[in-house]
Parts: sequence; C-alpha cells; structure tokens
Amino acid sequence: MCKCVIKNMSPKIVVVGSCMIDFTCYSPRLPKPGETIIGKNFEIKYGGKGANQCIAAAKLGASTAIVACLGSDIYAQEYLKIFEKENVNINHVQIQKDQHSGVAHIIVDDNGQNSIVIILGSNSSLNEKQVDAAAEVVKDAAVLLCQLESSLEGTRHALKLHKGHGLSILNGAPAMEHIDEELLSLCDIFCLNETEAEVMTGVETLGLSNVQKAIDKLLDRGCNTVVLTLGELGAAFASKECRTATVIPNAKIVQPVDTTGAGDAFLGALAYFKAYHPALPMNECIRRACVIATESVLKLGTHNSFPTRDNLSPELFV
Repeated sequence: MCKCVIKNMSPKIVVVGSCMIDFTCYSPRLPKPGETIIGKNFEIKYGGKGANQCIAAAKLGASTAIVACLGSDIYAQEYLKIFEKENVNINHVQIQKDQHSGVAHIIVDDNGQNSIVIILGSNSSLNEKQVDAAAEVVKDAAVLLCQLESSLEGTRHALKLHKGHGLSILNGAPAMEHIDEELLSLCDIFCLNETEAEVMTGVETLGLSNVQKAIDKLLDRGCNTVVLTLGELGAAFASKECRTATVIPNAKIVQPVDTTGAGDAFLGALAYFKAYHPALPMNECIRRACVIATESVLKLGTHNSFPTRDNLSPELFV
C-alpha cells in the first residue's frame, strides 16, 4: 500500500468515497433481459460517485480533497493524473496492492438513459484506519461529502469524525433497502434520487404527488434533512424542523444526451454552494445545483459533462 502525495491545499470540500473506471457502451436502447443488441460506440471513462462529485465541485472553483482507494493498475495512474489536472488534493488516496480499481459497466441509450452495474474492487478497502489518517482534513472541511459506493465502515467513521465540525452530506447511492440507520442520523443532509428513494421507502412511481410520503418515511428513519432529486421535475427537500416538502422545479427542460453523472453534478454543486455561499437558503442552493445538473446532461460522459464556472451564468455565484 502506498500513498500518492501532492502539496496540501487546505480543502473546504472533502469527499470520502469511490473511484470507478467506467466501461461505457452506447446503444439505440437498453437491452431486455436475455437479449443481445448491437451498440454504436464504446469508451473507457473515469467515474465513481465520490470522484465525480469531487471533480464537479472542483470545476466550480472549490478547493477539494478526496479520501479514496485505487487499485494496482494502469487506470489508477491515469486517475491520479486527472485529479492533479483538476487541482484535487490526493494526499489521502491510497493504492491497494493486489486489487483492481473499482469498475462500472454502463449502457447509455439514444434518450440519454443509462443502466449501470458496479464492482467495488479497491473501494471496499476504504476503512477506519485510512479515514483516521485523513482525520485533520476531514474535520477541517466546511462540507464533507460521502456516498454508499465504498466501504460503509469508512463512510460511517468519516461522518463521526466530522460531526460538529461542519456540514455533512450523504448520497444514498447505490440504493440500499436496509441501510444502517446510524448513517442517516449522522449526516446533516441525506440526498438521493427518485429511484433510490423508491428502493429505500417502498413508495413506487415516485413523483410530485407522493414525494411527501417518501420524505416522511426517510425522516421517520432518522434523517435530519432530506433532499430528493426528481430528474426533469427538479428536486424537493424537507427537514425534521419543517417536514412539509418544498419542491424546486427545474427552470429549464432539455432533451438529455447522457444522464450519467447528473446526480453527481448536482451533489458537487450543492456541496459547493453550501461551502462557499453558506448564507444562501436551502431552496436557492438546490435551485442552483439543479441548473448545473441540467447542464451536465447535455454532453456525453461524466467529468467532461460537468460545467466549469466560466461556462455558467455569473448570477449563480453571487
């Protein structure tokens, strides 16, 4: 096991989470069970919810760091170069010997919808010991951002270390029907999409008519604040203090090219606005994050689709 070190950057946003290598096939439609169809294109990209969210925030101008595990393969070395290019602090990225990096097999259809299977690989090695080695940056972060795509042991420990030091956001992805409810109570904001909420709450065909029911179930399970993204419909949120769901509609409806990573763009942006514009009310942070997520679906891939601050309206940053 070895560390990969760059100069300390005193990050305001720290991500404890996953890195994935995305093997992406583009096809006219998603195949049915048992069916083989001929696709149009294949690409190797670099993703993972943790890394995606970190890079999405960095592209907006945030000072970021990631605590993560990569495997002993060529993809890990390429990923380190990507982080350096985006000015992400990788002091606490570790290379795991005799393990491969996490991989995701992705199919994207002509409507921009996707189907994804992931293998955690080295991400499963993100444990308490590694998080303890990053304790100082975790505690000092204005915003800690975690997901469920790496070891839950490491995620839980990071949330405990950060408790009382700043704002923490936990992304409920991939969806878990029987999640450890301690995770829900440890984070300040629990953010998930409509599909993930259906799995966790049993509220099916989730939309504006039953979003309150799903949010109530999550609050009853211990969440402090719930942010539920609804695709082209926008997002909704509520908290223990104000349980009535507030819906923030998408101001701009577009025809998506590729929805892969849209949720990560949203979370990276939400973390950015919470870290750098803490006086903004929650509904405005979510509205702005929705704008950035909508921009991300207009291009293929993940990192390449995340907009930079220069490509966005200056009004988003005042």
